[in-house]
Amino acid sequence: MIRKLDDMFTVLGSRENKRLVAAYANDSHTISAVNKAVDMGIVEAILVGDTETIEKVCLEEGIDAGKFDIVQEADEMRAALKAVDLINNGRGNLLMKGLVSTDKYMRAILNKENGLMNKGAILSHVTVMENSNYHKLLIIGDVAIIPAPELKEKIAITNYLISVAKALGIEKPKVAVLAATEQVSLKMQACIDAALLAKMADRGQIQGAFVDGPLALDVAIDNESARIKNLKSDVAGDADCLVFPNIESGNIFYKANTKLFRGEQGAIVVGARVPAVLSSRGDSIKTKLYSIALATLSAK
Repeated sequence: MIRKLDDMFTVLGSRENKRLVAAYANDSHTISAVNKAVDMGIVEAILVGDTETIEKVCLEEGIDAGKFDIVQEADEMRAALKAVDLINNGRGNLLMKGLVSTDKYMRAILNKENGLMNKGAILSHVTVMENSNYHKLLIIGDVAIIPAPELKEKIAITNYLISVAKALGIEKPKVAVLAATEQVSLKMQACIDAALLAKMADRGQIQGAFVDGPLALDVAIDNESARIKNLKSDVAGDADCLVFPNIESGNIFYKANTKLFRGEQGAIVVGARVPAVLSSRGDSIKTKLYSIALATLSAK
């Protein structure tokens, strides 16, 4: 089981390389992260963007541009569409956002005619976090894409977290469906949805994991809190995965982990035909490298 983000590199070192396609890869952070991934033997890479700009960045960073396939496309939107087209034509196993804006990147993925979505698929965001105050990795969602998930979307989010957890080597993940309390309050939709998800898992409608909810955050990740509250659960105090009730709570948790506690993370978009790296333009090279590794582990 992968217990630290760096463990992903060890596991991937013994596997066949996947091919990454980076959309509008004109910036030094994207190129540097992809370069490290190539050097570590994690991926082979295609960079879609302005060839002159990419080669100039490589020269400035001391990177051999010859280790990449570079596809010329100077326009931001067309570069994103071209990257998706390469995936659809079997040239890549995972997609990565470069300097392209998030809205254009997502438009390319969601394009009804030439995008990466199967009919009825739900796009979501999965983050894997490492925090020195927790004894293992936390897999969380959704913090970036679905603003106010209803039950159908929470089912999808839960299944995505389980799938990523299994890719990390967790045989039967423990999934906590979060709310403000571990009591089933009929006045809180988050509590009702969490109870339904837990019962669906009990009945085999969600498979491959222990699922419990509603759980407050303290009892989900802290054994002492669960003991004090006399909560008997396969998940409480030892959660692998956290399903947040809405994007506000998830996003605040994500940013508190990274900014206040200096936690590390990797993140991917799931639900499309291939995993997609959706890192911020301000994310560190290390974060982008962890995200590439996570996407590679999750890719078919």
